[in-house]
Amino acid sequence: VSGAKYYGSRLESSCDLQTSAASGSLSCSRCSLPPSVTEALSLVHPEVTKRFFGCGLPFPGKLKGCRLLDLGSGSGRDCFAFSKLVGPSGHVTGIDMTEELVSASRQHIGYHQRQFGYEEPNVTFVQGYMEELEEAGIQRNSMDVLISNCVICLCPDKKAVLQQAYNALKEGGEFTFSDMYASRVVPDHMKQDPVLWGEGMGGALFWEDLISLARSVGFSTPLLVSASLIEVHNKDLAARTGDIRYASSTYRLFKLPERSVGSSATVTYKGTEAEAPDRLDFDSSHRFEKGVAMRVNAEMAAILQNSRFAEDFKIEMLDNHESKPEPLCHLNPFLLAEKRGSSVKQCSKTCK
Repeated sequence: VSGAKYYGSRLESSCDLQTSAASGSLSCSRCSLPPSVTEALSLVHPEVTKRFFGCGLPFPGKLKGCRLLDLGSGSGRDCFAFSKLVGPSGHVTGIDMTEELVSASRQHIGYHQRQFGYEEPNVTFVQGYMEELEEAGIQRNSMDVLISNCVICLCPDKKAVLQQAYNALKEGGEFTFSDMYASRVVPDHMKQDPVLWGEGMGGALFWEDLISLARSVGFSTPLLVSASLIEVHNKDLAARTGDIRYASSTYRLFKLPERSVGSSATVTYKGTEAEAPDRLDFDSSHRFEKGVAMRVNAEMAAILQNSRFAEDFKIEMLDNHESKPEPLCHLNPFLLAEKRGSSVKQCSKTCK
């Protein structure tokens, strides 16, 4: 069963999946959703939510007026929620390879336009492949933000997806995505299993490989936002996966201008984000308190300088240049999930 067939017609709702990955409930004590996101999700049409197959909500924040692209938009749940968050001056495009889901999403555009009180719709759905964005009409350097929700694990050529995402972003742009990750490299025989592939387990990327792939196409080092262990409820599938563990994780990648990474810096958050007046949780390793100076490495300094968050920080560059690579243990989703006691406990098979 191909990914398109598995999600387009075989699965009627997220209840039909065999793991807890698609419950949409990531336990994360430090990254609870802002009220605006919770409200936006509550306004999405119930038929759209019913056919949602993601493993979280990759919410990058500060989206008003942004041009946003959702890779693997599926039923359109995230697209419609984000169309509320970018506002009438922004625009959301969803791309999916599955004709049935794209057609179903388009049927609800008018409903959400009326729901949000927009004079014109600000969301578009196109059929196409994440590995071939330009062929689907997505221009280079045209997007401020890209999101993706548990679909990269369904793509055989993950480097092509990351390269196309990089190309589509403007300089300073961000790619935030939730996905399934494996505790080690998944063997080839599991990739040939149609159900394991459709559930995301056969195509899940070893988390360390994400870091090397992201860097190889030009992205910054991934920033780990949240992570939860995935429980495989189907005993047959659990037996087929052996000792491989799975985690649902959200990472942030940034497209930085060439040669923009220089020295480390001392940064001070101004408290200018409406829903984060006292503290901005940027990822699991960076919590910025209002008015408190914090030293960051050269890459994070470059991210804050060149992204849409630049005006929210006072940045003082330091007179040094880093050459020693940092350890990657803080990017391990399994360590983060275990540290926080995070596990997706809801069984998506029963949808309780």
